[in-house]
Amino acid sequence: MAKKKSKQPEAEFVLFDVFYEDGFRTSNRRVPSEILGGLDGDEPARAVIEEQDKEIQRMSGKSRGAIKSIARSGK
Repeated sequence: MAKKKSKQPEAEFVLFDVFYEDGFRTSNRRVPSEILGGLDGDEPARAVIEEQDKEIQRMSGKSRGAIKSIARSGK
């Protein structure tokens, strides 16, 4: 008897590219998938990424510019 293919588990994280006002770009920023979707779509990802930037700034002592836009990373 053939085995059933199991469904792929839901991804725990969604990857985003972040574009800053100064032209700088970071790729593959991880955002928990459970906060995305619904009426707000990907907008909650911005708050998570801003918190990540604050933590990076605290640890490195270097400030990041303001976020211009975010987009899901392509595969």
